[in-house]
Amino acid sequence: MITETIKKLYSLVAELEQQYPGRHFTPDGHMLGSIGEVYAKERYGLKLYDASYPVHDGETLDGRKVQIKLTQINSISMYEEPEFLIVLKIDKKGAISEIYNGPGKEPWDLAGSVQKNGQRTISIKKLMSIEVPENQRIRKVER
Repeated sequence: MITETIKKLYSLVAELEQQYPGRHFTPDGHMLGSIGEVYAKERYGLKLYDASYPVHDGETLDGRKVQIKLTQINSISMYEEPEFLIVLKIDKKGAISEIYNGPGKEPWDLAGSVQKNGQRTISIKKLMSIEVPENQRIRKVER
């Protein structure tokens, strides 16, 4: 399972930061995105699209398109409104928690205005305040 490998990675990050005080070895960019996508694939049974596919990262078995965001900070950014959105947060030990799971419309509507880079940002706090009925969530696969 990917969760154990992720925890090993973050353990190595902590070890490097302890050995080299003042240096940061935080996974970011493409690596963080790929971790989130693979985690979501296993957790929700998604079929992933090729890397850098526009707007959505994959789809459910019944064809719903899903954008996946994994963050280490207190916000996420989006370029376009996704059909469905799964937002995950990873802590310094590599543990991942679900922040948002549901239709993409409300997070998109609540996100800030378009920034110079073309993205809109929404805080984790605001995402957590959105109530999504259980029947509108992407279901986790049984293990």
